[in-house]
Amino acid sequence: MKKRLSLTLLSLLLFISGYAQELNARVQVTAPKVPNINKSNVDLIQSTIRNYLNNNKWSNQSYQPQERIECNFVITITAWDGSSSYKAEAQIQTSRPVYGTSYNTTLLNLSDKDFDFNYSEGQPLDFSDQNYLSNLSSLLSYYAYTVIGLDKDSFSKLGGTPYYLKAQTILNLAQVSGNSGWKAFDGLRNRYWLNENLLSKSFQELRVFIYNYHLNTLDQMQADPAKASKLMLGYLPELKQMDKKKLGSIFPNVYFATKAEEMVNILSMGTVQDKTDGYNLLNEIDPANLNKYDALKKN
Repeated sequence: MKKRLSLTLLSLLLFISGYAQELNARVQVTAPKVPNINKSNVDLIQSTIRNYLNNNKWSNQSYQPQERIECNFVITITAWDGSSSYKAEAQIQTSRPVYGTSYNTTLLNLSDKDFDFNYSEGQPLDFSDQNYLSNLSSLLSYYAYTVIGLDKDSFSKLGGTPYYLKAQTILNLAQVSGNSGWKAFDGLRNRYWLNENLLSKSFQELRVFIYNYHLNTLDQMQADPAKASKLMLGYLPELKQMDKKKLGSIFPNVYFATKAEEMVNILSMGTVQDKTDGYNLLNEIDPANLNKYDALKKN
C-alpha cells in the first residue's frame, strides 16, 4: 500500500513539474526620481507583481516550462504619497521564438502612462475575472490576457480572441474605479482603445497578417530566407483593405512601430524587385514609419 502511494505521489510530482503557467514575466520596478521612497517597498512591489503574473493560471491550457510566453514589465514609479498610493508608467514587451532559430521576435512593445495603483506592505494581490478588486490586479490581469492573446494570434488565425474578450471583461469591471486608461474618453492611446482595436473587425486583416507573418514567414526564415521574403510580400496586400482613416489607431500604430525594422530585414533578403514592391506597399500601408522603410531603397 505504501509503495503504491509513493508511486502515486511520484507520478503527481512528475506531472506538476512538467506543467507550468502561461507567462514567464520578468519584472523591474524602479523609482529613480521619487525622493524618500523606501527601496524595500519597491522591491516588495516588484516581487508581488512578478509572482502575480507568473503564478496565476490564465487559461485552461497546459504549458510546458519551455513554452511559457516571454514578457517584460518595466514599471517606473513617478510619484508616491508617502503611504500606499503610487503614480507610475509601464513598458510592456512580449516576444515569441522563431522556429529553428535562437531569435525571439517582439510581438508587442507598448508604453502605458497611466499605470497608477495603491499597494500596502503585506497586502495580498488577489485575482478575480468577475469582480473589481484593485487597480493593480486589474492592470496586470488585463495585460496578461492581452499578451497571451497576441501570442495565440501568432500561432493560429484569430486565436487570441478569447483572451481579448477576457481582457475586455477586466476593462469593463475596472471602469468603475475612476482610474485613468480604462475609458474611451481617457485618451486615444490607452487600454480601452487597444482592446477595442484588437476585437474590432476593422483590424481583422492585421491580426490575420500577424498569423501569416509569424507562422508562415518568420518560422520559414531559417530554411529559406528568400522564400520567407517572397511569402511576406504576398501577405502585405491584405493590409491595404484596412480603413486608412484608422491607421493612426493604437493597435496598428504600436504594431508597425514594433515590427518595421524587422520587416525591412526580411524583405532585404529578397530580390531587388521584392524590395521595391515591399517599399511601395509599406509606404501605402504604414506611412508613419516611412523613414525606416527607406532602407529598402538603399539596398
